[in-house]
Amino acid sequence: MDLLTTKSGDDLILDGSEATFMDDVVEESKKQPVIVDFWAPWCGPCKSLGPALESEVKANSGAVKMVKIDIDQNQSIAQQMRIQSIPAVFAFIDGQPVDGFQGAKSPAEIKEFIKKVISLSPNKSEGDGLAAALEMAEKMLSESEYSQALEIFSAIIGEDAKNMQAYSGVIKSHLLMGDISRAEEVISELPNEVKDSPELKPIRAQVELAIQAAAYGTVDELEKIFASEPENYQAAMKLAIARHAEGNCEVAIEILLDILKHDLEWNEGEAKTQLLKILESMNANDPVALTGRRKLRSIIFA
Repeated sequence: MDLLTTKSGDDLILDGSEATFMDDVVEESKKQPVIVDFWAPWCGPCKSLGPALESEVKANSGAVKMVKIDIDQNQSIAQQMRIQSIPAVFAFIDGQPVDGFQGAKSPAEIKEFIKKVISLSPNKSEGDGLAAALEMAEKMLSESEYSQALEIFSAIIGEDAKNMQAYSGVIKSHLLMGDISRAEEVISELPNEVKDSPELKPIRAQVELAIQAAAYGTVDELEKIFASEPENYQAAMKLAIARHAEGNCEVAIEILLDILKHDLEWNEGEAKTQLLKILESMNANDPVALTGRRKLRSIIFA
């Protein structure tokens, strides 16, 4: 039986001291991560942060422990950790502090902190750990933390050389940082066993579209041309690709659909080809992509 699932809440939350710090924190963190909460009875924010931390630690069923240390009663440890203000929280893994924060945090921020700490643990279940790391990296992408996401995706590939989501994440990170050339290089350097994977088709399409967009000029320039020449389908198509490159897939799709409504086979079907490429670059279950496919079918079979 997995020992982690047998831990009670009381086993996971301890009151620590200078005398027990080595056993409760340093040695214990060699088995699983330990969160250390430095607090004091007179600290207002500590009174809300502490219980929130405890709740989240218990919710993770033994994947992490928590030790509470009253700095008034344990000043030596507080000095060693260079605690200047409280609440102060540190995460220990393998006997060393690896992350931390000072001040109050929202429940969502606490949840994210605990999840990150668990994902860093070398003793975690490999599948669970990689899944948590992937989730964190994707969240970083959504929050524009591109370089940090790139580091995590790259580390995941180091652990699992066939992880398609991580390869896609690496390429997307470079795209979002504006480094199209490096994104191309990563694709060209993909190992043989993964380079033709269907799972990488969306990101390949994104790179192809980004290369096209880079050659077409700025959105503002293309908007001006399109505004003055509304029947200039070439300009409209370029504008659609540029809009896609800046992340506005819905507008890009609508521009290309409008071309197809007027001329389904314009330029030997180029608008349809570009629309299909944009749809391919998106998550198959994306509501915008699903609507785009439905509208395309309606035009084709009208």
